[in-house]
Amino acid sequence: MKSRETLISLAEASRRASKILTRGASSELGTGAAPTFEDLTEALHFALGDGRIWLNDQRMVLMQSLVLGRLRAEIIDAFGTEAAKAIFMRVGYMQGLRDAELIQKRFPNEDLTHALAAGPRVHTLEGFVKVTTKHFEFDGTRGTYFGEFYWDESSEAAEHIASYGLASEPVCWLQTGYPSGYTTQLFGKPVIFREIECAGMGAKRCLVVGQHADAWGRDAPEREYFGLEWKNRRSYPARTVKTQNAEPVAGPDGDGIAVGVSASFVRTRLLLQKVAETEATVLFVGESGVGKELFSNQLHEMSRRAKGPFVAINCAAIPENLVESELFGVEKGAFTGATSSRPGYFERASGGTLFLDEVASLTYSAQGKLLRALQERKIERVGAARTTHVDVRVVAASNVDLAEEVAANRFRQDLYFRLCVFPIAIPPLRERRDDIPLLMAHFLSTYSKRHGKTVTGFTRRAADALLKYDYPGNIRELQNLVERGVVYADEGGQIDVIHLFAGSEPLPGFTVNLSREGRLGFTPFDLTRSLSGGGSAQEPVPFEDVERQTYQAALTRTKGNVAAAARELGISRAKLDYRLKRLGLATTA
Repeated sequence: MKSRETLISLAEASRRASKILTRGASSELGTGAAPTFEDLTEALHFALGDGRIWLNDQRMVLMQSLVLGRLRAEIIDAFGTEAAKAIFMRVGYMQGLRDAELIQKRFPNEDLTHALAAGPRVHTLEGFVKVTTKHFEFDGTRGTYFGEFYWDESSEAAEHIASYGLASEPVCWLQTGYPSGYTTQLFGKPVIFREIECAGMGAKRCLVVGQHADAWGRDAPEREYFGLEWKNRRSYPARTVKTQNAEPVAGPDGDGIAVGVSASFVRTRLLLQKVAETEATVLFVGESGVGKELFSNQLHEMSRRAKGPFVAINCAAIPENLVESELFGVEKGAFTGATSSRPGYFERASGGTLFLDEVASLTYSAQGKLLRALQERKIERVGAARTTHVDVRVVAASNVDLAEEVAANRFRQDLYFRLCVFPIAIPPLRERRDDIPLLMAHFLSTYSKRHGKTVTGFTRRAADALLKYDYPGNIRELQNLVERGVVYADEGGQIDVIHLFAGSEPLPGFTVNLSREGRLGFTPFDLTRSLSGGGSAQEPVPFEDVERQTYQAALTRTKGNVAAAARELGISRAKLDYRLKRLGLATTA
């Protein structure tokens, strides 16, 4: 008996084939195929008062179209049309590539057809042009792609007409580069788009066509514009830039990280590079948890003393009566119990770097002994009759303002000037939020490997919370939050807010995002206003209150059906039962 032929959806075919679809076309997509505009707008957040706009974990900026048009005109006038065209196509290409990476990260389970279909929506969301898909199809096995798209209301065409009038050739260079970069990143092979009709030439709307690079022939100038080939490096030199997706430089334990992209972090890094090759004493100043020891280790690795030892000591951990023996060593028989001679930290670090953390915690008498060692470069072991020369570079760190400690007579002024030859202030994490996505990805990878778990990433709510949180414990606290999330999250799942904040930390106020109507509004999960009696949305709220409200709302919507509420929340029935019982919300049968 013949089996009945069954029709299945594209998404189901993708699941059955383990998401490996080598062919696809836009005609196979259903109406409202994910990710929809609503899905994408949920990724766009406005951190009001914080000076940042986020598209998932990528920082965005708002810029007037008029300003971009003016800049475009000045580049054309200064360098010519061809150079301007190459520059703007390259910028658009990089923008499209980054947005494709965003789609891959935020919607990792979507097949290639759906991911390609999301490109026009992201492009439209960013405000440059309204994109309508006419048709696209691809065959990954054969390496072929073909697509046609309509563009309406191109801001680039409008700005060109305002500056130069109607053009004799297509002028939407930035927008042409965008789908080229986006499709190339997803398809895995070079795809080049060209504008066939352009509103800047008087057409009603723009029409663009994209094909795999070989279909355009070998003389396609876009290959050079997009960096696929560089025929003339003098005209368009390529430069390798370390981006947020670059492999981070980890500390000795694999947890720390000494790389970033924020302006404040880059300034700190440049200061480190300036002083590394010298013998100057360096004083690191910053809050607890910002990575002062890690920076000190990096300084050592960059210096001429890199082959020597790096010895770190926490001055706050040395008992007052043992400071001298710990720093300078002790001779056999110097006191009761000294059964053998022992070198101190200065001798152990000879030829390398000695890192003195929390130096402000040393007693006044201990500060005097340290000053003498720094000035004379000689030490004397406890109970010894001779001095020993030491070749060591001293790097100190403090989480308090030493100048204020000097003014309060708690720190020696002469020692302060001896240590503060080259001060470097390390900014707290809340002042370098652009580095948070990089740190999140690094710690997620580190702890997933360490604990043997597969965690696919962070939910929108979790990423939103981590970007907004103030981190009183700085990088160390972010590190702990991510490790907690990896341990708490389900195998093969994502880290959510409930996996990060255990109850002792106040839940941060969520950023503002776009509503369906295109207006700024708070996300549905932001319950700070209702829980604080109508107070400010930035007011921190205990997470337990938010968790209780979330479960109560889910139970209300499902009319008390716990299983349905669990499905809605994306957790198992057993987990929801446990959490309801813990919060005192469980109902008796």
